[in-house]
Amino acid sequence: MGTKDWMLFYASGEVSEVLRSSPKIDREATAALVARLYPSCDIRPIADGSLYSSNPPKGEVYAAVFPGLSIVCTQDAAGDAPTELDARFIREAAGRTLYLHAMHSVVDFFAYAIWEPDGTLRRSFSLSPDSGVISDVGTPLPFEEKYLAGDPEFLESLDDEDEYPFRFHPLDLGEAALRALFGFNYEGVIEDDDPDLEEIVLAGYVVTPR
Repeated sequence: MGTKDWMLFYASGEVSEVLRSSPKIDREATAALVARLYPSCDIRPIADGSLYSSNPPKGEVYAAVFPGLSIVCTQDAAGDAPTELDARFIREAAGRTLYLHAMHSVVDFFAYAIWEPDGTLRRSFSLSPDSGVISDVGTPLPFEEKYLAGDPEFLESLDDEDEYPFRFHPLDLGEAALRALFGFNYEGVIEDDDPDLEEIVLAGYVVTPR
């Protein structure tokens, strides 16, 4: 597995339905979104990316405003504990559901969180082999159950001498979260009606603190 991402989805409805509709980016609204989130930064446009541009380096942001959905890819969403996400990102939801998803394959890190439209944290879960379970708030969602109970496929792949700290692989859970929450995967099974991630345009920006 070689996946890295750090993403925020602001959704008025089902994320998967918007992505499957081949939505067109609203560039003026996207620029305004980034300006609101980075008010103390100089913001310079760079080349477009796509939903594959989900792990920008520090100082870059990829974002898009679509009808019913806004996406922001930023390292500011890559912290160990989703509960530590800066409040300005939560305020931006303004009556929409906010989803955070982050994975880092080098360290087997995965995190996700969901905030309700009123800003209440519904679920936060993050972990890595080096740190253990970092955040575990709220009731697990159905897609988590197989993994938290012990993923049989993963356990069968372990040798007797393996001492992996979890009964599942964090990135497997991360991919399951992508499928359940957003209707796509970066790795694994691709379904017939999955969105074409390369066609989901995200505008790129350099954000430099003043």
